[in-house]
Amino acid sequence: MKPSTLKQRTVRLKTLGLALCLLASSPAIFPQAANASTISANTIKIKTQAGNIRVNTIAEGLENIWGMAFLPDGSMLVTERAGRMRIVSATGKVGEPLTGLPPIATKGQGGLLDVVLAPDFASSKKIYFSYAEPGEGDLSDSNSTAVSFVTLNGNKLENLTRVFSQQPKINSNHHFGSRLVWAPDGSLFITLGDRYSEKERAQTLDNHLGKVVRIHADGSVPKDNPFVNTPGALPEIWSIGHRNMQGAAIHPISKLLWTGEHGPQGGDELNIDQAGKNYGWPVITYGENYGGGKIGEGTHKVGMEQPAYKWVPSIATAGFIFYTGDKFPQWQNNILLASLKEKTLVRLVLDGDKIIKEERLLKTELGQRLRSVVQGPDGLIYLITDEANAKIYQLSPL
Repeated sequence: MKPSTLKQRTVRLKTLGLALCLLASSPAIFPQAANASTISANTIKIKTQAGNIRVNTIAEGLENIWGMAFLPDGSMLVTERAGRMRIVSATGKVGEPLTGLPPIATKGQGGLLDVVLAPDFASSKKIYFSYAEPGEGDLSDSNSTAVSFVTLNGNKLENLTRVFSQQPKINSNHHFGSRLVWAPDGSLFITLGDRYSEKERAQTLDNHLGKVVRIHADGSVPKDNPFVNTPGALPEIWSIGHRNMQGAAIHPISKLLWTGEHGPQGGDELNIDQAGKNYGWPVITYGENYGGGKIGEGTHKVGMEQPAYKWVPSIATAGFIFYTGDKFPQWQNNILLASLKEKTLVRLVLDGDKIIKEERLLKTELGQRLRSVVQGPDGLIYLITDEANAKIYQLSPL
């Protein structure tokens, strides 16, 4: 073979090899390669003190998510503070807003808040949700936290029924609470804020400001509520002396209610919330006025409860859970708590009712305001963010 012919053949072979390489790397021909790249871009791997985890982005493009509940088919019912409720599929497809919500005051911290399924959802299709309810007539500038239920019918919310309305209504855009938690006996706990401008009224029984209330599913008052027979007291009240509770959960072993609340400047709290107890706000607190200055009488007072745990400075506590799934065995019965200000997921280890260890996760990797934590029916952990472009994240073990 002539040297010129050998050279030409070598050039042709190199050209053919390059073409084959380009063809093999084309996502149109090999879609699984593009899919792997997408998964990699949406996945973060993190080391923790109790095992390594993977964080996947499930859905995005929502706005200031506040609450989330799983439907039986694995899809997610989510609330946006701006006044929209949507269904997000298990694959992350965001549905159109559901129709049938009541009027909602969407100012400041107000809007559409928490959402939970009724215990008998499989048969009743009832959904309970909390929201800032606008006043009417002479109270049109005022609002308060309310709770209603609806029945879910496809993309429609039907049979709207209000079961609770915080009294009195206040002209304020702050401190609405509000988490909804089903007690083991089927009653419903509702956490309520002090409305910021009315903090002194958290100590009196003639209003719902700065209180936890407990009602039956139909809105009636349980006969064993602690102040049912107290003259002048509103019978729904369960506990008093709270500031702005945006987290609540039932302890899986003791079955007691735990609540989390924002302190002022410092003094965020977790409380074991028991019937008839006074949790001190604004008489005792570990916080101070914004910009400095003492609030109340100090940190202790006879007849007022101490927090089970506190943060000074504040981290802006939000929703939390006790983890009870089997996917993270080392996290069994740990508290997983969302932080808004610190943009971190807090893992708290308990010994009985005592918190003995704290670990903070995801601040560097995500850096987003976390609004709540939900345990999925698959035993995995889901986070929702309070951002203009809000996201749903899934945590799984590595």
